[in-house]
Parts: sequence; C-alpha cells; structure tokens
Amino acid sequence: MRTAVATAALLLAGVAPASARPGILPAGARPWATVNVCDSIGHPDSIGVRGSMPPVIARGVEMFMRFQVQYLTLPDARWHELGPGADSGFIDIGPSRLRPRQFGQTFTVTPPPAGQPPHQLRGVVTFEWRRAGVVVRHLRRRTTAGHPGTPGSDPAGYSAATCQIS
Repeated sequence: MRTAVATAALLLAGVAPASARPGILPAGARPWATVNVCDSIGHPDSIGVRGSMPPVIARGVEMFMRFQVQYLTLPDARWHELGPGADSGFIDIGPSRLRPRQFGQTFTVTPPPAGQPPHQLRGVVTFEWRRAGVVVRHLRRRTTAGHPGTPGSDPAGYSAATCQIS
C-alpha cells in the first residue's frame, strides 16, 4: 500500500519511479484510429482520419501523430500507401499531460473514372511520443469502426474502418 501511495505521489509530481520507463502508457490506455469522414455532402471525395492518443507516464514528452491513407488493390487484396498527397507527415499535437488527445486530418481523393469500381480506402495513424526530439514510444494503428462522437465527424457520430469513394 505504501508503495502505491509513493508511486502515485511521484506521478502527480511529474517524476516517474524507477520501475516506470519513459514511454510507458497508463493502464488501460489504448490509442485508436477511425475514418470519421467519408465522401459526405460536406466533404465530397474526401476521407477524414482521426486518432486518439493516450499520454505516457513521463515528464517533458511531446505527442506526435502522422496520418496516411491506403488503398486496396484487387484481386490480391493488399493495402498500399496512396502517396505523398495522402500523408500528413508528423504533426506535433502537444505535450503529454496525463490526458488523451485527439487530432485528425482530411484528405481529398480523385474519384475513379466513370464505370470503374470505387476506391476502397482506410487510414493508418502513427503515434509517437518524443522527449527532447528522441522517440520514447512508437505505435501504429489502422482505422477501425466504433468510435462515435469524434469531433469533426461528418455526418455527426460517423466512425468506420474503411471508406469508398466513387
């Protein structure tokens, strides 16, 4: 019990105990990614990718996200990067202050020519936690459904794993 109280006091003071390496995620913290915009009236020919990033238990850590769009090729059913126009690069979303942060990026995609099948797209979000420019934790997540109520979704509450643009 004393150890738990001492650890909690250290964390509140911004000091990580020896057992907590920089880059350790809080218990139960899971980053996620979702498609929150897909060829909607408000965002035609667009895909929006949003991520939620938990903080790490360490002081002086900055959080970064990178948003990329992938497309599915048939018949091999393989996902490929769409290219530089569908890659945000790493975006600094702020310091890790013991609370999760969300951020997103919307990309416009040229639809397929008439008579061709729709583009099947998904997003990939890379999460990085950095201290003094050095990566202390790195994770990558594909988009999944089931994250309703994300800010910026169109229509409101939209959350999907993939997006079709036709």
